[in-house]
Amino acid sequence: MIGRALFLVFALALPASAQSPMSAAEFEDYVSGKTLTFATGGVTYGMEEYLSDRRVRWSFLDGECKEGVWYQRGEQICFEYEDGTGPQCWTFYRDAGSGLRARFAGDPAGTELYETEATDAPMQCPGPRIGV
Repeated sequence: MIGRALFLVFALALPASAQSPMSAAEFEDYVSGKTLTFATGGVTYGMEEYLSDRRVRWSFLDGECKEGVWYQRGEQICFEYEDGTGPQCWTFYRDAGSGLRARFAGDPAGTELYETEATDAPMQCPGPRIGV
């Protein structure tokens, strides 16, 4: 019993990077049909709606959305959007009780997003601002 308790304490004390990244199947199971809001450093970063067939809709919460797709590349989940910026790859982790965490690939600063809200409601995308 003491050995199991020590293992549990050790496992809870491990840094986030020691957790196993989510597979594409785990990620898909978690996000399908949801709209998730992400933050970094306590500031809301953006929102993504996860549609069927691994399609997504992303917004920086500025009223504009961009369509894209996601796929697995190794241990990363990569997103490609209609704006042609190329793949943006993240390693996703599931935090018990607090949702997803994502670390941007190839970023020495270690940009990390975390889920702050999940809903089944679709995103509102009024489009670009037009007018005087």
